[in-house]
Amino acid sequence: MFGALKYTRLADVQAFVRLADWLAVGVAVSLPWSTSATSILIVLWLAAVLPTLSIDRVKRELMTAAGGLPVLLWTLAAVGMLWADVSWSERLVGLRPFHRLLVIPLLLAQFRRSEYGVWVFYGYLASALSVLIASGALALLPGLCWWCLSVGVPAKDYIFQSESFAICAFVLIGCACERGRAGKWHQALGLTALAAMFLADIFFVASGRTALLVLPVLAVFIGRRQFGAKGLLGASLAGVVVGTSVWYTSPYVRARLTHSVAEFRAYQSSDASNSTGMHLAFLRESLTIVATAPMIGHGTGSIPEQFRLVTSGQTGSSSVATVNPHNQIFAIAIQLGLIGTGILMAMWIAHLLLFRGDSFTALVGAVVVIENVVASLFNSHLFDFTQGWLYVFGVGVAGGIVLRERGMNISHRAKAVIGGVKPP
Repeated sequence: MFGALKYTRLADVQAFVRLADWLAVGVAVSLPWSTSATSILIVLWLAAVLPTLSIDRVKRELMTAAGGLPVLLWTLAAVGMLWADVSWSERLVGLRPFHRLLVIPLLLAQFRRSEYGVWVFYGYLASALSVLIASGALALLPGLCWWCLSVGVPAKDYIFQSESFAICAFVLIGCACERGRAGKWHQALGLTALAAMFLADIFFVASGRTALLVLPVLAVFIGRRQFGAKGLLGASLAGVVVGTSVWYTSPYVRARLTHSVAEFRAYQSSDASNSTGMHLAFLRESLTIVATAPMIGHGTGSIPEQFRLVTSGQTGSSSVATVNPHNQIFAIAIQLGLIGTGILMAMWIAHLLLFRGDSFTALVGAVVVIENVVASLFNSHLFDFTQGWLYVFGVGVAGGIVLRERGMNISHRAKAVIGGVKPP
């Protein structure tokens, strides 16, 4: 009787494990399309995964830098509410974007044991590909999309779409390089063609300025990762060739960059209130705010109030009291000072080091981290809903798979040594 009861409970746990895996795939599929669907699926995923994770499993992830540092940053933000000179409702609102960091160790624990983590990546790629097809169709027939805020952007916004496409493109390019080295040229050409389609959408249909800055960094990373110093040089030369070609063939990119330069000059000459000018003003004002409380910051939730104070009486771009400094480092430093900034930097480094290997999963994780770090110099992407959850699930799922692969390699080597066989 007790044996049958134990078996039933085990079967129930396994059912929840499988459900949690597929709900994570659902989150990945929904991310490029729907904020509401993503929110619902994350809640369902949490409800499914929490009963399957033992305290020991979660504790193991918390004791690592990759799983522990996000929680440490959340803890500092929670404590940081105590010294914020704003209302408690503003403090709680300021803490809200930190909550998603708590999910990273849960994902690491889940996908350290799961065999289906790679399906999360396949689901996201398939969803991004569907956005790409819709984007191309709407660029050719813009009248079909009466709900679109931008031409060729069927869902979310052009900033996320172009950054998402950049991630997909360079993961595909990395895979194409590996297939080429293995002599699988048909697969390499197919992956390269698919990557080119993602890049073409960025260059000719819809692109955020941040994505255009991320692209050369990812190109250099892929070149260095795949071919060493020669790859670094090759990626730089290829970037010059592609950049020159795009400049002369893409009126869209040329107009975007020319407009940004014009805004910068207008800001320099008259502090004109435009997008580029406001971003530069936010950075300058952020430095002023951080300098008044450099070590522990002004407390969680203090960003709106601090910008209201520093912009009072100003004109032009300098008069805009933002709630978002458009820089992740300053978004942390204003609230939690250099201590919080140090934890943020350590977290990024820990996550990047987690993906030092040469596997497909390590490639995905590294591209996600690098894209987030570079983009966060111009946006507060960990605090943005879609980009924030993309980072959390990208790092959590890829990190769990990498840890699983390393554990299996260690186990195989140990068995080989015990059996008297020299490990490979």
